[in-house]
Amino acid sequence: MRRLVASGLGIGLLLGRIRGSDSGSGTLAAVPALAVGVALHGAGWHAQLAAAMLTVSVSVWAAGPFSRDGDDPGWVVVDEIAGALVSVVGLAGWHALVAWVVFRAADIVKGAFPGVTAAERLPGGWGVTADDLVAGVYGLAAGWVVSAL
Repeated sequence: MRRLVASGLGIGLLLGRIRGSDSGSGTLAAVPALAVGVALHGAGWHAQLAAAMLTVSVSVWAAGPFSRDGDDPGWVVVDEIAGALVSVVGLAGWHALVAWVVFRAADIVKGAFPGVTAAERLPGGWGVTADDLVAGVYGLAAGWVVSAL
């Protein structure tokens, strides 16, 4: 059950099966998460926040057993789903897209965004998930800045 959840219901396993590499699996899983986050905007930011918080909890639980010695396997993508949902709380449209792009950039580049790498060093499922949460907050901030312009 944890493997199914950690893989984003199998999304994280697709690229590994198709081309033999998990590289890009996080972005692939974050795309439908963006769509869900934007769709929830109609129900209000509270619904977006609730979905993000629930997914964060599930991510910590599901990713924990697969994190050994600080490892974050590429096929574990529930953390990217959580980060994507965090990045769009209260946002829709192109503001949400900007937030999502900044989130993905912060998650991929890590070292260029203070705190992302440090969060990754937390133990177990927390480390797997926390770097994506910090990256999601960077995205959220960017989305809110552009929405205020």
